Amino acid sequence: MKRRQFIQRSAALAAASALPTSILAAGMPEPTAAKLPRWRGFNLLEKFTLRQNAPYQERDFQWMKDWGFDFVRLPMDYRCWTNQEKPDEYDEGVLKHIDQAVEFGKQYGVHINLNLHRGPGYCVNPPKEPLNLWKDDEALRQFTRQWKSFAERYKGISSAQVSFDLLNEPPGDLDEATYARVMTATVEAIRSADPERLVVVDGLSWGQKPVMSLADLGIGQSTRGYNPFQISHYKASWINGSDKWDVPTWPLKTQSGEQDKQWLYDRFIAPWKALEEKGCGVHVGEWGAYNRTPHDVVLAWMKDCTALWKDAGWGWSLWNLRGAFGVADSGREDVAYEDFDGHKLDRKMLELLKAS
Repeated sequence: MKRRQFIQRSAALAAASALPTSILAAGMPEPTAAKLPRWRGFNLLEKFTLRQNAPYQERDFQWMKDWGFDFVRLPMDYRCWTNQEKPDEYDEGVLKHIDQAVEFGKQYGVHINLNLHRGPGYCVNPPKEPLNLWKDDEALRQFTRQWKSFAERYKGISSAQVSFDLLNEPPGDLDEATYARVMTATVEAIRSADPERLVVVDGLSWGQKPVMSLADLGIGQSTRGYNPFQISHYKASWINGSDKWDVPTWPLKTQSGEQDKQWLYDRFIAPWKALEEKGCGVHVGEWGAYNRTPHDVVLAWMKDCTALWKDAGWGWSLWNLRGAFGVADSGREDVAYEDFDGHKLDRKMLELLKAS
Protein backbone atom coordinates (compact mmCIF):
# COMPACT_ATOMS: atom_id res chain seq x y z
CA MET A 1 0.00 0.00 0.00
CA LYS A 2 1.30 3.48 -0.85
CA ARG A 3 2.39 5.57 2.12
CA ARG A 4 -0.26 8.29 1.66
CA GLN A 5 -2.99 5.69 1.36
CA PHE A 6 -1.80 4.01 4.52
CA ILE A 7 -1.76 7.26 6.49
CA GLN A 8 -5.31 7.97 5.30
CA ARG A 9 -6.40 4.48 6.31
CA SER A 10 -4.80 4.84 9.74
CA ALA A 11 -6.56 8.17 10.27
CA ALA A 12 -9.88 6.64 9.30
CA LEU A 13 -9.36 3.75 11.69
CA ALA A 14 -8.47 6.19 14.44
CA ALA A 15 -11.58 8.27 13.88
CA ALA A 16 -13.73 5.17 14.21
CA SER A 17 -11.92 3.80 17.25
CA ALA A 18 -12.90 4.11 20.89
CA LEU A 19 -10.65 4.73 23.86
CA PRO A 20 -9.23 1.59 25.46
CA THR A 21 -11.82 -0.11 27.61
CA SER A 22 -9.74 0.28 30.78
CA ILE A 23 -9.63 4.04 30.27
CA LEU A 24 -13.33 4.28 29.50
CA ALA A 25 -14.18 2.17 32.53
CA ALA A 26 -12.21 4.45 34.81
CA GLY A 27 -13.70 7.59 33.27
CA MET A 28 -10.20 8.87 32.55
CA PRO A 29 -9.56 11.82 30.23
CA GLU A 30 -7.03 11.85 27.43
CA PRO A 31 -3.66 11.17 29.09
CA THR A 32 -1.34 14.10 29.60
CA ALA A 33 2.42 14.22 29.98
CA ALA A 34 2.05 16.03 33.30
CA LYS A 35 0.24 13.07 34.90
CA LEU A 36 0.63 9.77 33.12
CA PRO A 37 -2.03 7.12 33.80
CA ARG A 38 -1.07 4.27 36.11
CA TRP A 39 -0.77 1.93 33.15
CA ARG A 40 0.44 -1.58 34.07
CA GLY A 41 1.65 -4.21 31.64
CA PHE A 42 4.54 -5.83 29.84
CA ASN A 43 7.27 -5.43 27.25
CA LEU A 44 6.81 -7.52 24.09
CA LEU A 45 10.04 -8.42 22.32
CA GLU A 46 9.13 -9.48 18.78
CA LYS A 47 11.17 -6.61 17.29
CA PHE A 48 13.67 -6.23 20.12
CA THR A 49 16.48 -7.33 17.77
CA LEU A 50 16.93 -7.70 14.03
CA ARG A 51 17.49 -11.40 14.63
CA GLN A 52 13.91 -11.87 15.85
CA ASN A 53 11.82 -9.43 13.79
CA ALA A 54 8.56 -11.38 14.10
CA PRO A 55 4.91 -10.26 14.02
CA TYR A 56 3.26 -9.52 17.37
CA GLN A 57 0.94 -12.19 18.72
CA GLU A 58 -2.73 -11.49 19.34
CA ARG A 59 -2.79 -14.08 22.11
CA ASP A 60 -0.54 -11.88 24.26
CA PHE A 61 -3.06 -9.04 24.12
CA GLN A 62 -5.90 -11.42 24.95
CA TRP A 63 -4.00 -12.65 28.01
CA MET A 64 -3.38 -9.11 29.21
CA LYS A 65 -7.00 -8.09 28.79
CA ASP A 66 -8.19 -11.18 30.64
CA TRP A 67 -5.72 -10.55 33.47
CA GLY A 68 -6.64 -6.86 33.82
CA PHE A 69 -3.53 -5.20 32.36
CA ASP A 70 -3.70 -2.23 30.00
CA PHE A 71 -0.19 -1.38 28.75
CA VAL A 72 2.34 -2.78 26.29
CA ARG A 73 5.76 -1.33 25.59
CA LEU A 74 7.30 -2.37 22.28
CA PRO A 75 11.12 -2.03 22.45
CA MET A 76 12.19 -2.15 18.80
CA ASP A 77 15.30 -2.26 16.64
CA TYR A 78 14.99 0.24 13.78
CA ARG A 79 16.99 -2.10 11.54
CA CYS A 80 13.96 -4.41 11.43
CA TRP A 81 12.30 -2.08 8.89
CA THR A 82 15.15 0.18 7.73
CA ASN A 83 17.31 -0.40 4.67
CA GLN A 84 20.84 -0.15 6.06
CA GLU A 85 22.29 0.98 2.75
CA LYS A 86 19.46 3.46 2.08
CA PRO A 87 18.40 4.54 5.59
CA ASP A 88 15.47 6.64 4.37
CA GLU A 89 13.80 3.56 2.88
CA TYR A 90 11.50 1.59 5.21
CA ASP A 91 10.02 -1.86 4.72
CA GLU A 92 6.25 -1.40 4.66
CA GLY A 93 5.65 -5.09 5.30
CA VAL A 94 7.50 -4.94 8.62
CA LEU A 95 5.85 -1.66 9.63
CA LYS A 96 2.49 -3.33 9.18
CA HIS A 97 3.44 -5.68 12.04
CA ILE A 98 3.54 -2.59 14.27
CA ASP A 99 0.23 -1.39 12.82
CA GLN A 100 -1.22 -4.76 13.76
CA ALA A 101 -0.02 -4.35 17.34
CA VAL A 102 -1.76 -0.97 17.45
CA GLU A 103 -4.93 -2.64 16.22
CA PHE A 104 -4.59 -5.41 18.81
CA GLY A 105 -4.22 -2.71 21.45
CA LYS A 106 -7.41 -1.00 20.30
CA GLN A 107 -9.27 -4.32 20.18
CA TYR A 108 -8.23 -5.46 23.65
CA GLY A 109 -8.07 -2.13 25.50
CA VAL A 110 -4.28 -2.10 25.83
CA HIS A 111 -2.23 1.08 25.40
CA ILE A 112 0.69 0.77 22.95
CA ASN A 113 3.96 2.50 23.81
CA LEU A 114 6.40 2.47 20.87
CA ASN A 115 10.07 2.56 21.82
CA LEU A 116 13.31 2.52 19.85
CA HIS A 117 15.49 0.15 21.83
CA ARG A 118 18.01 0.62 19.03
CA GLY A 119 17.86 3.84 17.08
CA PRO A 120 20.16 5.29 14.42
CA GLY A 121 23.35 6.11 16.29
CA TYR A 122 22.77 4.41 19.65
CA CYS A 123 21.85 1.22 21.45
CA VAL A 124 22.64 0.18 25.01
CA ASN A 125 23.42 -3.32 23.69
CA PRO A 126 26.04 -4.46 21.16
CA PRO A 127 26.81 -4.19 18.33
CA LYS A 128 27.84 -0.56 18.35
CA GLU A 129 26.06 1.65 15.84
CA PRO A 130 28.17 2.93 12.89
CA LEU A 131 27.10 6.51 13.66
CA ASN A 132 26.96 8.36 16.98
CA LEU A 133 23.61 9.93 17.82
CA TRP A 134 25.18 12.27 20.36
CA LYS A 135 27.79 13.67 17.95
CA ASP A 136 26.84 13.04 14.31
CA ASP A 137 24.34 15.25 12.48
CA GLU A 138 23.49 12.41 10.09
CA ALA A 139 22.55 10.11 12.97
CA LEU A 140 20.30 12.81 14.43
CA ARG A 141 18.71 13.37 11.02
CA GLN A 142 17.93 9.67 10.65
CA PHE A 143 16.69 9.41 14.23
CA THR A 144 14.29 12.35 13.99
CA ARG A 145 13.08 11.11 10.61
CA GLN A 146 12.22 7.73 12.13
CA TRP A 147 10.04 9.37 14.76
CA LYS A 148 8.48 11.90 12.42
CA SER A 149 7.52 8.97 10.19
CA PHE A 150 5.78 7.25 13.10
CA ALA A 151 4.07 10.52 14.00
CA GLU A 152 2.73 10.84 10.47
CA ARG A 153 1.70 7.20 10.41
CA TYR A 154 -0.38 7.32 13.59
CA LYS A 155 -1.61 10.90 13.45
CA GLY A 156 -5.25 11.03 14.47
CA ILE A 157 -5.02 7.99 16.72
CA SER A 158 -5.61 9.01 20.32
CA SER A 159 -2.72 9.25 22.76
CA ALA A 160 -4.92 7.09 24.98
CA GLN A 161 -4.08 4.36 22.47
CA VAL A 162 -0.53 5.14 21.32
CA SER A 163 2.44 6.95 22.88
CA PHE A 164 6.11 7.25 21.92
CA ASP A 165 9.12 6.43 24.15
CA LEU A 166 11.96 7.87 22.12
CA LEU A 167 15.10 5.91 23.03
CA ASN A 168 15.94 3.17 25.48
CA GLU A 169 18.44 3.84 28.29
CA PRO A 170 20.93 6.55 27.32
CA PRO A 171 24.46 5.79 28.57
CA GLY A 172 25.78 6.69 31.99
CA ASP A 173 28.56 8.92 30.63
CA LEU A 174 26.25 11.11 28.53
CA ASP A 175 25.94 14.72 29.69
CA GLU A 176 22.47 16.12 30.24
CA ALA A 177 22.83 19.04 27.83
CA THR A 178 23.63 16.74 24.91
CA TYR A 179 20.78 14.38 25.75
CA ALA A 180 18.34 17.27 26.11
CA ARG A 181 19.41 18.70 22.75
CA VAL A 182 18.81 15.40 20.92
CA MET A 183 15.50 14.68 22.64
CA THR A 184 14.22 18.23 22.12
CA ALA A 185 15.01 18.08 18.41
CA THR A 186 13.16 14.77 18.16
CA VAL A 187 10.11 16.05 20.03
CA GLU A 188 10.02 19.05 17.71
CA ALA A 189 10.10 16.74 14.67
CA ILE A 190 7.22 14.69 16.07
CA ARG A 191 5.15 17.77 16.87
CA SER A 192 5.68 19.16 13.40
CA ALA A 193 3.67 16.17 12.17
CA ASP A 194 1.41 15.46 15.16
CA PRO A 195 1.31 18.14 17.87
CA GLU A 196 -0.95 16.06 20.11
CA ARG A 197 1.12 12.87 20.39
CA LEU A 198 2.06 11.83 23.93
CA VAL A 199 5.85 11.53 24.15
CA VAL A 200 8.00 9.98 26.87
CA VAL A 201 11.80 9.94 27.21
CA ASP A 202 13.92 7.61 29.32
CA GLY A 203 15.89 9.04 32.20
CA LEU A 204 19.65 9.51 31.99
CA SER A 205 22.14 6.90 33.19
CA TRP A 206 20.27 3.95 31.65
CA GLY A 207 16.91 5.32 32.75
CA GLN A 208 17.88 5.82 36.39
CA LYS A 209 18.18 9.60 36.65
CA PRO A 210 15.38 12.14 35.99
CA VAL A 211 16.17 14.78 33.39
CA MET A 212 15.22 18.02 35.08
CA SER A 213 16.15 20.17 32.09
CA LEU A 214 13.35 18.51 30.06
CA ALA A 215 10.68 18.98 32.72
CA ASP A 216 9.03 21.88 30.87
CA LEU A 217 9.01 20.27 27.41
CA GLY A 218 5.52 18.82 27.83
CA ILE A 219 6.67 15.18 27.85
CA GLY A 220 6.66 12.33 30.37
CA GLN A 221 9.71 10.45 31.57
CA SER A 222 10.37 6.73 32.03
CA THR A 223 12.39 5.29 34.89
CA ARG A 224 13.60 1.75 35.68
CA GLY A 225 12.98 -0.82 38.38
CA TYR A 226 16.12 -2.97 38.33
CA ASN A 227 17.46 -2.09 41.77
CA PRO A 228 19.21 -3.66 43.57
CA PHE A 229 21.04 -5.04 40.56
CA GLN A 230 22.12 -8.04 42.62
CA ILE A 231 18.48 -9.12 42.66
CA SER A 232 17.40 -8.14 39.16
CA HIS A 233 20.49 -9.47 37.35
CA TYR A 234 21.86 -12.25 39.54
CA LYS A 235 23.83 -14.66 37.31
CA ALA A 236 22.76 -12.83 34.15
CA SER A 237 25.20 -14.02 31.49
CA TRP A 238 25.61 -10.53 29.98
CA ILE A 239 26.64 -8.95 33.31
CA ASN A 240 30.32 -9.59 34.02
CA GLY A 241 30.91 -11.07 37.46
CA SER A 242 27.26 -11.61 38.30
CA ASP A 243 27.91 -15.35 38.64
CA LYS A 244 30.25 -14.54 41.56
CA TRP A 245 27.67 -12.61 43.58
CA ASP A 246 26.26 -14.06 46.79
CA VAL A 247 22.78 -15.55 46.50
CA PRO A 248 20.54 -12.51 46.97
CA THR A 249 17.99 -12.00 49.72
CA TRP A 250 15.34 -9.34 50.21
CA PRO A 251 16.00 -7.11 52.01
CA LEU A 252 19.53 -7.31 50.64
CA LYS A 253 22.39 -7.14 53.12
CA THR A 254 25.51 -5.43 51.79
CA GLN A 255 28.79 -4.25 53.27
CA SER A 256 27.44 -0.69 53.33
CA GLY A 257 24.17 -1.65 55.03
CA GLU A 258 20.75 -3.09 54.32
CA GLN A 259 18.93 -2.31 51.09
CA ASP A 260 15.20 -2.49 51.71
CA LYS A 261 11.92 -0.81 50.84
CA GLN A 262 12.95 2.50 52.43
CA TRP A 263 16.25 2.37 50.55
CA LEU A 264 14.33 1.94 47.30
CA TYR A 265 12.17 4.94 48.09
CA ASP A 266 15.03 7.22 49.05
CA ARG A 267 17.22 6.33 46.05
CA PHE A 268 14.77 5.60 43.25
CA ILE A 269 11.38 7.13 44.09
CA ALA A 270 12.06 10.45 45.82
CA PRO A 271 14.21 11.98 43.00
CA TRP A 272 11.49 11.17 40.47
CA LYS A 273 8.77 12.61 42.70
CA ALA A 274 10.74 15.86 42.58
CA LEU A 275 10.54 15.70 38.77
CA GLU A 276 6.81 15.01 38.96
CA GLU A 277 6.33 18.14 41.06
CA LYS A 278 7.62 20.12 38.08
CA GLY A 279 4.73 18.85 35.96
CA CYS A 280 6.36 15.83 34.34
CA GLY A 281 4.60 12.45 34.57
CA VAL A 282 6.53 9.29 35.44
CA HIS A 283 6.19 5.66 34.37
CA VAL A 284 8.40 2.64 35.09
CA GLY A 285 9.13 1.47 31.56
CA GLU A 286 11.11 -1.65 32.49
CA TRP A 287 11.66 -3.77 35.56
CA GLY A 288 11.91 -7.38 36.67
CA ALA A 289 14.34 -10.03 37.85
CA TYR A 290 16.28 -12.62 35.87
CA ASN A 291 15.33 -16.27 36.32
CA ARG A 292 18.34 -17.23 38.44
CA THR A 293 17.28 -15.18 41.46
CA PRO A 294 15.39 -17.36 43.98
CA HIS A 295 11.68 -17.14 43.34
CA ASP A 296 10.68 -16.28 46.91
CA VAL A 297 13.20 -13.42 46.90
CA VAL A 298 11.85 -12.12 43.60
CA LEU A 299 8.27 -12.14 44.86
CA ALA A 300 9.13 -10.37 48.11
CA TRP A 301 11.07 -7.72 46.21
CA MET A 302 8.31 -7.32 43.62
CA LYS A 303 5.74 -6.81 46.35
CA ASP A 304 7.70 -3.89 47.77
CA CYS A 305 8.45 -2.38 44.35
CA THR A 306 4.85 -2.41 43.21
CA ALA A 307 3.62 -1.08 46.56
CA LEU A 308 5.99 1.88 46.25
CA TRP A 309 4.89 2.61 42.68
CA LYS A 310 1.23 2.30 43.61
CA ASP A 311 1.72 4.80 46.43
CA ALA A 312 3.51 7.10 43.98
CA GLY A 313 0.71 6.75 41.44
CA TRP A 314 3.00 5.29 38.79
CA GLY A 315 2.38 2.54 36.32
CA TRP A 316 4.93 -0.03 35.19
CA SER A 317 5.86 -2.42 32.41
CA LEU A 318 7.51 -5.73 33.31
CA TRP A 319 10.40 -7.02 31.22
CA ASN A 320 8.97 -9.27 29.87
CA LEU A 321 5.71 -11.19 29.36
CA ARG A 322 7.19 -14.41 28.02
CA GLY A 323 10.81 -15.13 28.83
CA ALA A 324 13.44 -15.15 31.56
CA PHE A 325 12.03 -12.14 33.42
CA GLY A 326 8.37 -12.82 32.76
CA VAL A 327 5.27 -14.56 34.05
CA ALA A 328 5.27 -17.18 31.29
CA ASP A 329 8.00 -19.54 30.06
CA SER A 330 10.59 -17.98 32.36
CA GLY A 331 12.70 -21.12 32.77
CA ARG A 332 12.93 -20.73 36.55
CA GLU A 333 13.88 -23.98 38.21
CA ASP A 334 12.15 -23.26 41.54
CA VAL A 335 8.61 -22.56 40.29
CA ALA A 336 5.63 -24.90 40.21
CA TYR A 337 4.34 -23.87 36.81
CA GLU A 338 0.74 -24.03 35.69
CA ASP A 339 0.05 -25.31 32.19
CA PHE A 340 -1.71 -22.41 30.51
CA ASP A 341 -2.71 -22.09 26.88
CA GLY A 342 0.27 -24.18 25.81
CA HIS A 343 2.70 -22.24 28.00
CA LYS A 344 4.15 -22.53 31.49
CA LEU A 345 2.64 -19.87 33.73
CA ASP A 346 4.12 -18.55 36.97
CA ARG A 347 0.79 -18.18 38.73
CA LYS A 348 2.23 -16.77 41.97
CA MET A 349 4.00 -13.96 40.15
CA LEU A 350 0.97 -13.23 38.01
CA GLU A 351 -1.39 -12.99 40.97
CA LEU A 352 1.01 -10.66 42.79
CA LEU A 353 1.13 -8.37 39.75
CA LYS A 354 -2.62 -8.44 39.24
CA ALA A 355 -3.12 -7.33 42.84
CA SER A 356 -0.58 -4.50 42.64
